[in-house]
Amino acid sequence: MTDERLPSTTPRGTPLTDAERHRLLRRVNRSGRRFDFFWDWSKVFLVAVMLFLVVRAFFVEAFKIPSGSMERTLLVGDFLLVNKLVYGAEVPLTKRRLPRLHAPRAGEVVVFQFPRDPTKNFVKRLVGVPGDTLAMRDGVLLRNGVTQSESFVLRSEFGDGPSGEVFRWQRDYLVRTASAEAVFPPSRNNWGPLIVPVQSYFVLGDNRDNSLDSRYWGFVPDSLMRGRPIFVYYSYAPDSARRFSWLTRIRWGRIGEQVR
Repeated sequence: MTDERLPSTTPRGTPLTDAERHRLLRRVNRSGRRFDFFWDWSKVFLVAVMLFLVVRAFFVEAFKIPSGSMERTLLVGDFLLVNKLVYGAEVPLTKRRLPRLHAPRAGEVVVFQFPRDPTKNFVKRLVGVPGDTLAMRDGVLLRNGVTQSESFVLRSEFGDGPSGEVFRWQRDYLVRTASAEAVFPPSRNNWGPLIVPVQSYFVLGDNRDNSLDSRYWGFVPDSLMRGRPIFVYYSYAPDSARRFSWLTRIRWGRIGEQVR
């Protein structure tokens, strides 16, 4: 703005002095610069928000571990960055998915939407892919007839564990053999052999005796797979007795740890 647009007189009608004109010009210029500053930062903020939404939708997303079902691999209070691109991220507001880098593989830790309530995200270890035959004998997992070596598994209880109606969904997927009939009705530590259907996966928690997983509610459809955890970006030991445990009880040794 130039001084030709400035008033030439004061509100009382007297002519402006040179000093008054300079003060008024500086005030107008400062106002304009302040508006430009806020406009520039607004554009930066909008671009940052858009980039964040794009990255969150297609590339990585943060998740918090709320339960101990994956101990010792993941602890309550761990915060994860999850690779959503690897299994084909879903395009927002559509049912379409991007091309996946590879299909989910047995042994991977995966994030998925809970089949009985897709608004909830679960984290488990994938142990069976389509076509696999799975069974458990006295808590030991067998995949395609081969005993699995699972050094990451945490066991806290012994014995057969609970049984009952909650496991009866497995009957429709049993391999029709004498050995399968022998363990029916199934229990937490003795079930199968089951065949994993097409476009479905079987998942278990690493904390085998304290995990609500596929043994109880069935297979995970391929369409509900969200991604694969990359690493722990923050971790703290929750303590309800302390108000700021997320600041005072940080697990420094877990930050940056890869999820395997």
